[in-house]
Amino acid sequence: MEIEIRDEFIKLGQLLKLSGLVDSGTEAKFVILDEKVSVNGEVCTMRGKKIYKGDEVSYNGTTVRVKS
Repeated sequence: MEIEIRDEFIKLGQLLKLSGLVDSGTEAKFVILDEKVSVNGEVCTMRGKKIYKGDEVSYNGTTVRVKS
């Protein structure tokens, strides 16, 4: 799946919501803290991590690539 962003970056929790991988910010917070989300192949526990164009975020068997 690909997501296009207008700004330079998007925060990890916002990307999870925008892509529909989670239903709420609260859910995003918990799946990130539970080490269930990876960014570019590495587990990430920082909800506010900046995701840039070209990055890949994976959760629950789905990978989202940010369009460049």
